[in-house]
Amino acid sequence: MPSVSSWLLAALDILIVAFVFYKLLALAKGTRGAQMFLGFLLIIGASIAAESLQLVELNWIISSLKTVWVVAFVILFQPELRRALAQLGQNRFMRFFIRFTEPGAIGEVVKATSDMSGTQTGALIVMARNASLRNYVETGTRIEGKITAELLGTIFTPRSPLHDGAVIVHGDQIVAAGCILPLSQNPHLAQTLGTRHRAALGLTEEADAVVIVVSEETGVMSLASKGRLRRNIDANTLRKELAQIFSAQ
Repeated sequence: MPSVSSWLLAALDILIVAFVFYKLLALAKGTRGAQMFLGFLLIIGASIAAESLQLVELNWIISSLKTVWVVAFVILFQPELRRALAQLGQNRFMRFFIRFTEPGAIGEVVKATSDMSGTQTGALIVMARNASLRNYVETGTRIEGKITAELLGTIFTPRSPLHDGAVIVHGDQIVAAGCILPLSQNPHLAQTLGTRHRAALGLTEEADAVVIVVSEETGVMSLASKGRLRRNIDANTLRKELAQIFSAQ
């Protein structure tokens, strides 16, 4: 007869698995991965049923495809898995063991953003944190220059070769400009949001970076973080938000 400790371990095991599946479903909710995730659960259910009913041939086919399932799962849910890993790296427990470098360029970014807001110059500025943005850096042009408000203003000058893409900042350096960011997959976004805002949200859904957007049509400043967009903020609010985000690392 199983001991009490065995029952407790079994219950703990079930709770952990249920929690993992709940978190994966919550991450996929509202995205294209939600229906695929439900389909994946049906396949797992069929596998369990085939084994318990001793359907030998069906069980053999399903067992043979287990490796393929793992690869398919990683491919199909790549955005959701990246988002989950990014959120894992952002929690306080992980930050207790890892200390990140605070960028010293907040003032320059705020000044440049405020100036461009006044002239209604569209801009998209990414401030990197812990997650690597190498894939996105490679889509643009390397700058590797010390950040200044003047340099940012020059990059986003209308009709300049790099003004349409995003600038990626790390520490006090502009790493690259003209970078292409992933668009948000959230189907519930307002139709009025333009490409810059959707790109800002898309990156923050996958990485722990923060993204500042200046609307070309209205000059309104926005800040994207953790898949959420805060719109119509002023320079003082932006400075405080950035200082709080980076000081909390």
